[in-house]
Amino acid sequence: MTSFCLEVSGPFACFTRPEMKVERVSYDVMTPSAARSIFESVLWKPAIRWRVHRIEVLKPFRWINLRRNEVSAVVSTRNVQQAMAAGSGTLGLYIEDERQQRAGYFLRDVAYRIHADLSLAPGGTEPLMKYTEMFTRRASKGQCVNQPYLGCREFAAAFSLVTADTPPATPIGETRELGWMLHDLDFTRPSDPQPRFFNAKLDKGVVQVPPFEEARG
Repeated sequence: MTSFCLEVSGPFACFTRPEMKVERVSYDVMTPSAARSIFESVLWKPAIRWRVHRIEVLKPFRWINLRRNEVSAVVSTRNVQQAMAAGSGTLGLYIEDERQQRAGYFLRDVAYRIHADLSLAPGGTEPLMKYTEMFTRRASKGQCVNQPYLGCREFAAAFSLVTADTPPATPIGETRELGWMLHDLDFTRPSDPQPRFFNAKLDKGVVQVPPFEEARG
């Protein structure tokens, strides 16, 4: 197991609370699943696993209300299956017909340092050093499989690898309870993934993330 740290930042972020059914409202702090997705955007392979264990908040909390245009529908699975069977089909959505406005309560001007362990997936046979070197090389050059984002894909994130030579960063000094926060999804049943939560606490700007096995459904 090897630990890495990335510093990520962006002008906006939204780590959506699942209990908000209509409007988007962000958690106060980046969720472990959002942090994991940033590591995976730099390097993802079926043979490896990322486990986020620490999130450091580097900038004070700032909020903004925004109203955005969103699409209210997705292409149905049935239409995709019919198009695949027939060899052709119409799978487009007409934005003008499906557009809706939704208000959101988002974070603004955010920066974090996220820490995660890299390990081999069960049954992995290749040396971990191979993936350690791949991630270090890619993160150092700013390379990624897809653009990292802060909760919503339109909120792109800048990232850099934190090494021993990187200047230190001091988390904010705030300490308070954050309540139940989404940890990640449990894919034990791939057809019906279930959310798992943990009781999060901000301690002098740092959230310690427990192992996924300790999270509750």
